[in-house]
Amino acid sequence: MTQARRSTWPLAAGAMLALAMGIWAERAQAATADEYSSESAKASQSLLIDAAHAGQRLVVVGDRGHILFSDDQGKTWTQARVPTRQLLTAVFFLDDKRGWAVGHDAQILVSTDGGATWTRQFEDLSREAPLLDITFLDAQHGFAVGAYGALLETADGGQHWQEVGDRLDNPDQLHLNGIAVVKDAGLFIVGEQGSMYRSSDNGQTWTKLEGPYEGSLFGVIGTAHAHTLLAYGLRGNLFRSTDFGDSWQPIALKAARGTLEFGLASATLLDDGSLVLVGNGGSVLRSQDDGQTFSVYNRADRIALAGASGLANGGLLLVGQGGVHLATAEGADQTDKEPRP
Repeated sequence: MTQARRSTWPLAAGAMLALAMGIWAERAQAATADEYSSESAKASQSLLIDAAHAGQRLVVVGDRGHILFSDDQGKTWTQARVPTRQLLTAVFFLDDKRGWAVGHDAQILVSTDGGATWTRQFEDLSREAPLLDITFLDAQHGFAVGAYGALLETADGGQHWQEVGDRLDNPDQLHLNGIAVVKDAGLFIVGEQGSMYRSSDNGQTWTKLEGPYEGSLFGVIGTAHAHTLLAYGLRGNLFRSTDFGDSWQPIALKAARGTLEFGLASATLLDDGSLVLVGNGGSVLRSQDDGQTFSVYNRADRIALAGASGLANGGLLLVGQGGVHLATAEGADQTDKEPRP
C-alpha cells in the first residue's frame, strides 16, 4: 500500500461495525471547532461502538460524538456534553475520574469527572482518518493507534501528543487497529494484514512479529495471567499466546450451527477474570479459563455488536447496532426467559 489515501479502509475494531452497516462514509463530515454533539432522547438507541467502566459508572461512545453515562447499571442514561459530532471509536478509563475517547479527525477527548464532561486534547484534520484505540500505562503515559499507521504518545496526561509511528517497522502504513497492556510483559499492537508489534520498554522501542494470520486483526487484549493475550479479527479468527507473542494457538469457536465465521470486534476482561468477546451477527463469546476455551451464544436478533462491559448483577452491557442492550451473562436480553445456545 502506498501513502495515497484510499476511499475506504478495512474495518477496525468497533469502527469496522460502522462501515459494515453502511454509515461509515455518511458520518465522516468534518466538524467545526465549536460543534458539540447534538442532544437526543434516543442517543442510547443510536450506533454505539465501545463501553468502559469509570469506577462503578458505565460510559459508552459512538456515532455523532455521542457519549453517555449511567450510574444505575444501564437502566437510565445521561448524555454528556462532547465537543464533536464525529464518530467515536474507543473509550478508556484509568480510574473513576480520568478517561479518554478517540475517533474521526484523529480526535482525542479527555474527561476528568468520570465521563460527564469532555474537552478536546488533540485533533488533526489533515490525517483524514480515525484513531481507533487508546490505552494508558498511568496517569501521564498513554498511546493511541489508528488508520495509516498512526501511533501517538503522550508523557504528560495528554496535554501534548507526539506522532511516534516511525518507531514501528510499518513502511506500508498498515492500519493499527488495537493496542493493549499485557500483564508483566508490555504493550502489544495488532492491525491490518495480521500485523503485530510488541514493546517491553513502555513503548520506546517496538519489535515486529510474524503473526499466525494474514487477515486483519481488529483487536488485542491481555488476560489476567502474565504474558498472556488474545488477538482477534475477521471470520471468527481468534489466537492465544502465553509468551507475549512468541507463539500462538488458534482457538476454535464452535457455534450451534457450525464454526463461528462472524468478525470479532471487541473484547473485555471482567472483574472475575473471565473474558467476553463480541462481534457481528449477535455473537457473544465467554471464557472462564483464561481464553483457552469459549462458549458461543448467538443472539436471536443477530445485531452487530461492537463492545461489552460487565454489570454488577453478573450480566453484560452490550453496545452496537441499536445502542445499549442489557444482557445476561451469556448474552441474551435480560428480558428473555431462556437463552438460546
